[in-house]
Amino acid sequence: MLNPKDLPAQPLKPGPIGTAAMYLTFTAVVARTLAVKEIRPLLSWYLGLELVYILLFTVFIWRHELPRWLFHLYLGIQCALVLKMLSLCPDFDFVVVLFLILAYQVSLAFTGWNRWIWISFLVLLTAGSLIFFLGWIKGLALALTTMAAEIVLPAYVMVNHETELAQARSQQLLNELQDTHQQLQRYADQVEELAAIQERNRLASELHDTVSQLIFSINLTARSAQLLLERDPARVPQQLNLLQEMTSSALGQLRSLITQMRPPQQS
Repeated sequence: MLNPKDLPAQPLKPGPIGTAAMYLTFTAVVARTLAVKEIRPLLSWYLGLELVYILLFTVFIWRHELPRWLFHLYLGIQCALVLKMLSLCPDFDFVVVLFLILAYQVSLAFTGWNRWIWISFLVLLTAGSLIFFLGWIKGLALALTTMAAEIVLPAYVMVNHETELAQARSQQLLNELQDTHQQLQRYADQVEELAAIQERNRLASELHDTVSQLIFSINLTARSAQLLLERDPARVPQQLNLLQEMTSSALGQLRSLITQMRPPQQS
């Protein structure tokens, strides 16, 4: 897991799955609103307040980079809307699920202490409102599930974000390692080519020295044979045999050096 100091300070972008889940949660609240008989006389009030709630939610979920003070104001208004709906019919406790949607937005919009201060406030507001309207035992019993979800959901969002950051960092490191490997491979090829060039230069120098020495020896032997031809013809065949041996030896050495200087065959 990444160090919290590595997490970005800017708001997180809402994911399509999380956003769809929040809209589905809101749809469940609306469906429950239409199904509860006790609020039929106040149905228009509920639907109107829920419409305002979802419109504000839609604006702020797609404009999540708005100034922080404006988002604080938005959260205050949304909390007031939920409390107003709960006050109209306290027995319709399911409406506090809308605090969960706000907790999701808080987990995206804030970082550090601001995030957890708002999460704590929403948890306390969920429990406090139901206890206020329904009493300690019933109110707290009905609030526990929503309170737990308001804590688990932001924690899940943060862990998921840290996982994505870790995966992105791992992929970045992998790309860097691949680039380094390719660069090292290029260096190795260059070193191998340089070594081959140096070896060819050495062989060329050796070839030059060898050829010079052999030509000098052959020339000297031929000159000796020429002089013996005038002074001691009987020794000329011996010099010619020596000259042939030297020529054959020189030819063999030249062939060996030339073979070594040839570049290796590509497979």
